[in-house]
Amino acid sequence: MPRPTAAQLAYGSCTVIFSTLAMLLLSQTSSGVGVAIIALAALALGLLVAMTVPLPGKRRTPVEQPAPAAPLRASVPAPAPAPEPVRERAAS
Repeated sequence: MPRPTAAQLAYGSCTVIFSTLAMLLLSQTSSGVGVAIIALAALALGLLVAMTVPLPGKRRTPVEQPAPAAPLRASVPAPAPAPEPVRERAAS
């Protein structure tokens, strides 16, 4: 199992601390059982956040998109040269 990175430790720890404080303030519990349940929930949430932080070096390879097709050029044959007008000799 790879060791956690500094980013994973930081994100997980911050999540545990802030989620514990938020849940304790919102629930206004004072019993030991309530505090223990909140602490366990915060630890589970911190673990989830720490495990979902992307690991360095495990980048997803981008899906190769097919190259766009080159635009087709219509080949129009060059017009045939116009025949030279027939020059008639003037009758003398």
